[in-house]
Amino acid sequence: MTSNRGARALRLVQEDAVPGSPYPKASVWLRVCARVVDVGVAWGLYVVCGAAGAVVALLFLLLADGMLQGQSVGKRIFGVKVMHLPTRSAARHRDSTLRNAPLALVVLLGMMPAPQGVVAAAAGFVVMGGVEAWRVLRDPLGWRLGDTWAQTQVVDGKVVAGATVAARTPVAHQRAPGRLMSAAKVRRGRSVRKLGREKPCASR
Repeated sequence: MTSNRGARALRLVQEDAVPGSPYPKASVWLRVCARVVDVGVAWGLYVVCGAAGAVVALLFLLLADGMLQGQSVGKRIFGVKVMHLPTRSAARHRDSTLRNAPLALVVLLGMMPAPQGVVAAAAGFVVMGGVEAWRVLRDPLGWRLGDTWAQTQVVDGKVVAGATVAARTPVAHQRAPGRLMSAAKVRRGRSVRKLGREKPCASR
């Protein structure tokens, strides 16, 4: 009976655990408001930039979350931030591009010639938007499909206040002094042992 209780408790711990992130789930309401602002900015760019408007709006939506240390314009206003979980650092442009790819796909569909473009964009928005919204609401960390691809999470900016973009590749020259010092110690040890062997010969 004791073993059964232990196994049952172990299963409960595994089910309740939320691996992969030290951050709590951000407010869904704040995330929605931030996204509305970003889409509004993209629409403004689309209108202002004329023939290149669609491309500019698309690039903005892809790169927005990497512009202000893990914050787009909307996320800066509403105080939420995108963090790259493996490095615990603010999202970069690559992370932003991966996590916003589903939304960019809808914009790409809308760039098709009318009226097919309008229909395709509307269908893409309903399907992709529904999947993403369902994931945000149901996932314990608020991960949507793009977050899974980029390994990112939207968090409350107060939780990670002061976090900056950390170096994600080891810097070789930072370890060089240690290697040089170790080599010097090895040479010093060899010279001491050599002197120790020469002294008995001299006494004879």
